[in-house]
Amino acid sequence: MTARYDYSGWDGTQEFSDLDVDDLLSALTDDLLKGGDLDDALRNLLRSGMRTADGEQIPGLTELLAKLRRRRAELLAEGDPDGRMAQISERLDEIEAEERAAIDELVEEATSSGDERRTEVTGDVATERRMALDLQPGDPGGRIQSLQNYDFVSSEARQQFEELVEELRREMADTFFEGASDALSSMSPEQMARMRDAYDALNQMLEQREQGEELNPSFEQFMEQYGDMFPGNPSTLDELLEQLAERMAAAQAVWNSLSPEQQAQLRSLMEAVLEDMDLRWQVERLAQNLQRAVPGAGWQRSYDFEGEGPMSLSRATDLATQLGQLDSMEDLLQSASSPAALSEIDLDQVRNHMGEDAARALDRLAKLTKSLADAGLIEQQGGRTELTPRGARRLGQKALNDLFGQINKDRIGDHSTVATGSGNDREETTKAYEYGDPLNLHLSSTVHNAVRRGGSGVPVRLLPEDFEVVETEALARSATVLAVDLSMSMPMRDNFVPAKKMAMALQTLISSKFPRDFLGIVGFSEVAREIRPDELPTAMWDYVYGTNLQHALALSRRMLAHQHGTKQIIVVTDGEPTAHIDDYGEVLFNYPPVPETLRRTMAEVIRCTRANIVINCFALDLQRTHYPFVEQIARVNGGRTFYTTPDALGGYVLVDFLKHRRVLRPAG
Repeated sequence: MTARYDYSGWDGTQEFSDLDVDDLLSALTDDLLKGGDLDDALRNLLRSGMRTADGEQIPGLTELLAKLRRRRAELLAEGDPDGRMAQISERLDEIEAEERAAIDELVEEATSSGDERRTEVTGDVATERRMALDLQPGDPGGRIQSLQNYDFVSSEARQQFEELVEELRREMADTFFEGASDALSSMSPEQMARMRDAYDALNQMLEQREQGEELNPSFEQFMEQYGDMFPGNPSTLDELLEQLAERMAAAQAVWNSLSPEQQAQLRSLMEAVLEDMDLRWQVERLAQNLQRAVPGAGWQRSYDFEGEGPMSLSRATDLATQLGQLDSMEDLLQSASSPAALSEIDLDQVRNHMGEDAARALDRLAKLTKSLADAGLIEQQGGRTELTPRGARRLGQKALNDLFGQINKDRIGDHSTVATGSGNDREETTKAYEYGDPLNLHLSSTVHNAVRRGGSGVPVRLLPEDFEVVETEALARSATVLAVDLSMSMPMRDNFVPAKKMAMALQTLISSKFPRDFLGIVGFSEVAREIRPDELPTAMWDYVYGTNLQHALALSRRMLAHQHGTKQIIVVTDGEPTAHIDDYGEVLFNYPPVPETLRRTMAEVIRCTRANIVINCFALDLQRTHYPFVEQIARVNGGRTFYTTPDALGGYVLVDFLKHRRVLRPAG
């Protein structure tokens, strides 16, 4: 059967897919290993984003905040509400010019008629009308109030004025009630009365609620009668109040953005328009009620609109509403200290302002912690986020897979050697044959591969790609202590994280492939200390001076004392011994190394040698540090010295471990 896929546009009902937990661990690993704090690593991931295994780039909060601020700049550049007053004044100038022209024409007609009485009466009327126009206030609001009581000579001028007033009425309605002018098809006296009733009923509900009284009308009754005036379609009174408060706070932000002179002009304009609608008192009453009911709506905000063209008050309020949403988004994104904090963001608003990709990124970032917790990789412990044992194992397995992937890519050494014959356990695991493997065929798997490739029937023809061989493990046990330098120079030279990855990979390799083996881990700087495997991801370097290899070897030797099989200490360091413990148990530090430190360290090397413990040293940063002492360790102990780089360290350690344990490497 052929799979069938249906594709459709985004309609808001689809859910975003969660991020793959392995991708998340990969993105967190370096920060976690470097800082030792999973919460810090999660915060860094939130800020910087991540790239998935398939190459998708998930933007972080830093990038999303930059996009948000660009969107804010676009909104502020759309226009300027200051220009609206000038635009209204120009419209009034045109109306006045039309009226004056009509007055002049009326006088001219009367004069041309030769009728002295008509000429006299017309002259008196013209003088009265011109005086009324000359005495108009200078601000747009005052002019509108004056013209509302003016008896126009020009029917055209009167029509233009009525159209302007109705336009301003609709603009004011939309300024305080978004979409109200759409619900009110015309600004007829009946429709204006309905708007007044809606405001009054709403104010009654707010005041009754504030006083703890029963609502009359009830919210349901109010919405049944006036619901068409609220396009947000609120389902509760609280939701309605939030929508109204957001809108009126935006109108207040526009007001706050104006100069005192412009505020006076706007106040006069509102009085002229709202007084005519008998709405001024209701609007002021509603604003006061809402400020008490929803104090956190952002009533003190203001914006510096930078656009060149004039912008209506309702459009300016639209933009202020969007800018308020962007402000709230920015506050949340800036203060988000954990992925869970992002769950409070309104993804619909993010989608509207910043696009689908931004909404998808934030939704996925918000689920970081939940995805990891659902997979059993992290948990909350005492207010902190910690790796679970499963998470630590998953991190170690990831480090091991990465290192083997690098080994396969770079072909470091001959790591496919296998010990066969008596003394080996036959395992149940198999692998595809590779050139150089002993031909220990697993017959049933090999034949199964051939049948699956060639189909049923006889004879069954085998090809090399069908071969499946048995993995074997030597019965001999191995006991290893990994001694890792944790002095200050390790992070300073970028050696710390590669060393931890190598330690986790080696621990995972031994615990999963060689469970009879022993692996101990020792961290050393001024002194040495044992590190449990579950502590590895969060183990930190020590903010002290000193590389106490003597103490590290002594502690490693004691850990190996009761172990069986071949024994070795793997030392990873980027410097020579600069500290030791004296006969009184005191730590002495000297740089450059003093003879006493070298003598006591070499004495410990001799003790390890007598205990049949091989010491293999991996020396980092050869270009900055000389290592004559580790060469001397090799001569005395018989172990080996490797000079490597941080990037190659893990591969060298794993290859050397597998090669000298004489086991088949695990499939990468």
